[in-house]
Amino acid sequence: MPWSNQPGGPWGSGSRGPWGSGPQSQGPKQPDLEEFLRRGQDKLRGLLPGNLGGRGIAVIALILIALWGMSGFFKVEPDEVGVVLRFGKFVREVQPGLNYHLPYPIETALTPPALRVNRINIGFDMRGGATMRDVPEESLMLTGDENIVDVDFSVFWKVDPTKIGDYLFNIQNPEATVKAVAESAMREVIGRSNIQAILTGARQKIETAVQQSMQKTLDDYGAGVVVPQVQLQKVDPPMQVLDAFRDVQAARSDLERLQNEAQTYANQVVPEARGRAAKIIQEAEAYRSQVVANAKGQASRFTQVYQQYKNAPDVTRQRIYLETMEHIFADSDKTIIDTGTQGASGVVPYLPLGNLPPAKAPAPKAEQSGGNQ
Repeated sequence: MPWSNQPGGPWGSGSRGPWGSGPQSQGPKQPDLEEFLRRGQDKLRGLLPGNLGGRGIAVIALILIALWGMSGFFKVEPDEVGVVLRFGKFVREVQPGLNYHLPYPIETALTPPALRVNRINIGFDMRGGATMRDVPEESLMLTGDENIVDVDFSVFWKVDPTKIGDYLFNIQNPEATVKAVAESAMREVIGRSNIQAILTGARQKIETAVQQSMQKTLDDYGAGVVVPQVQLQKVDPPMQVLDAFRDVQAARSDLERLQNEAQTYANQVVPEARGRAAKIIQEAEAYRSQVVANAKGQASRFTQVYQQYKNAPDVTRQRIYLETMEHIFADSDKTIIDTGTQGASGVVPYLPLGNLPPAKAPAPKAEQSGGNQ
């Protein structure tokens, strides 16, 4: 008997199939696509005010036009400047507050933060405003004396209010452009400096040089950006050699301290030595003046005596003799009496006992070793 004539198929009546399952029942019927589209059109017609005819369509058109016209309102924040473009061309600037432009696509409005001072951190990243994460690929730089230094700095920039068009149309990504220019300018300045100057007293000079270089480059780009300040946050050697550099810095600090102490001592000693030298020179000058004056006086006296000698030789010769003897015997403790002089025979000789020098006491005799027993 053929299988097709048997009820239930080839497995017989009530057969559950070869795997013990009964005959599969047919699932729900799939909806027809045309029926789905027809129902959608019917619902759309129900939403439209079809009973009003052409008047309803006009009302809807007016509502759409009103909504399109109201889309031209826009708000400009206090730190922003509004710029209106008509078919992509700059038309006018508007002040902060609520403003209006013709709806899109006739006019569009841009609100760049022209009055806001923006900050870009290079070499580090602030997470959550508190945690700082180093970015070595931005901060590690090569100095002019072939050393590596870790530089973290911040750049403050804002839009030039007089060059809004340049800011909007000349650069595509202002923040990325400012960051790239800042990193390039810092690497250039660091590459011209020595590490000692960078780590000690050249911070202000570096900041000024980077700010000027950035401003010149951005002006050449026509970026419409002003860089009012560049601020160094941290300037250190790499972490691998940081301890060694700190030891070097401490040694240099000690060197400067010792040099200052030596300079202080020199400032104290040198003036004293110069004062003593000046005193000796002044004493020598005074002595020279005294000797010269005495010599001139004696020469003048000798000349005057010679003039008197020419006038009265005998008297002058006798006077010179007496003055000479008086000068010679002035310190003598002897009294000389010329007995041959007339009138000197009546002089009674005496001994000037009061003027005699005191007698010296005899020195004690040294005791002989091993004296008499």
